[in-house]
Amino acid sequence: MIRRMSMPQAHQPAVWLVLSLAAWLAGCATVGETGRRQLMLLTPGEEMTLGLTSFEKLKKELPINRDPALNAQVQRVGKRIAAVAQLPNAQWEFVVFESKEANAFCLPGGKIGIYTGILPITQNDAGLAAVMGHEVAHATARHGAERVSEAVAIEMAGQALGASLSGKDPKVQAAAMTAYGLGATLGRTLPHSRKQEEEADYIGLKYMARAGYDPAEAIRFWERFAAYNRQQGGSGPPWFLRTHPLDEKRIEKLRQWLPQAQAEYRPQ
Repeated sequence: MIRRMSMPQAHQPAVWLVLSLAAWLAGCATVGETGRRQLMLLTPGEEMTLGLTSFEKLKKELPINRDPALNAQVQRVGKRIAAVAQLPNAQWEFVVFESKEANAFCLPGGKIGIYTGILPITQNDAGLAAVMGHEVAHATARHGAERVSEAVAIEMAGQALGASLSGKDPKVQAAAMTAYGLGATLGRTLPHSRKQEEEADYIGLKYMARAGYDPAEAIRFWERFAAYNRQQGGSGPPWFLRTHPLDEKRIEKLRQWLPQAQAEYRPQ
């Protein structure tokens, strides 16, 4: 059990000043599809530069798949999803990377990577649309910049705490900083990551519907993905240590949101 450690009363204002500043800054950005307020310390230009630079580096480091059929499918689905997404000045790029890992990722500015290992699970265009809608949603919701901003705020608060304890016994300092790190991770970083994933599921479901893909296929994809995870032989860490929601939780939420998405679904 982790004991909660209290800060000396005289030094609390320094930490809370940083946290209050972060809370005030959180009003500077809002996720359009959900209305959620975000802490945002990066400008869109800075965010895009970060994404472009990182993606170019990845393309040099990771093997790129050249299969014409697979690439045509990813480009086809990606362009349809991007056409219904709102991301000013986006430089959309969809690259298929050769990897057995069943995964996909998004970098700021519209850079989407799809690993070949996930394609047997997507099975068809609609299944792939569920994955790409989710990744595009990360970009439009500016989740990458938000994560950077959150990390900066947590580091600032940690530095303020460290400064406030500078005159204390080294053991007290070490214990307090350890407690702060664990508290920040379990109480903010991981829950916030799961919240972003849930938000991307919600927005992505709407994107695939608007792009003309049956949103019910998202549920079928996640059911297949859950079965794949079970076949890999691991239940994974406990839910509170995860960066992503449990598969069962995702499927449950998607079922709840499905009527909203179906209302926007127009087959093409």
